[in-house]
Amino acid sequence: MKAMILAAGRGERMKPLSDKLPKPLLKVKNKPLIVWHIEKLSQNGFKEIIINTAHLAHKITEYLGDGTKWGVNIIYSDEQKSGALESAGGIKKALKILGDEPFLVVNGDIFSDYEFNSSFDLKDKLAHLILVPNPPHNQDGDFALNNALVLNQDKIMYTFSGIAYYHPSFFKDVKLQKSPIAPILRKAVKNEQVIGTPQRLREIND
Repeated sequence: MKAMILAAGRGERMKPLSDKLPKPLLKVKNKPLIVWHIEKLSQNGFKEIIINTAHLAHKITEYLGDGTKWGVNIIYSDEQKSGALESAGGIKKALKILGDEPFLVVNGDIFSDYEFNSSFDLKDKLAHLILVPNPPHNQDGDFALNNALVLNQDKIMYTFSGIAYYHPSFFKDVKLQKSPIAPILRKAVKNEQVIGTPQRLREIND
């Protein structure tokens, strides 16, 4: 299974830090957020990683190179000319690299203790979301769960962590333009095409 790390955004909430450094290169315990992902992906059997870039793209490519250092092959999906395409648009652009099999997507600017699974089975569904307890900035949550089936609304809500497994056909109707993932997910959830797992995310200081 291939993995994609979303790293093209400007990181507006992290300004002024993200004015001079892409958000995925901000460090936790002296290690960039994106490197935490790459190390764990490598440890869990992922050998090919696609990273989309736009904002300060050269800093990401210069820092990570081709991935040899971590025993992986990194391929970049460059969005500099189009401008960051947001989550769904960025994945759509990278589909030709991701191929025809299900793949993992993780936001490059999060810190997580989730164990990525390179043999994850989507079965007959189009997406599997990793959900977490609602943080202070998203108290209302994003989705609910009913026996692993994701719902748009229920009494107990969870927040989408930015980690998910997708089948390529999930993005078949997405146009190659700026496209957020949330509306597409909500439509698929309504059609009972999405399953989910609640997880804990490790708390980190600062």
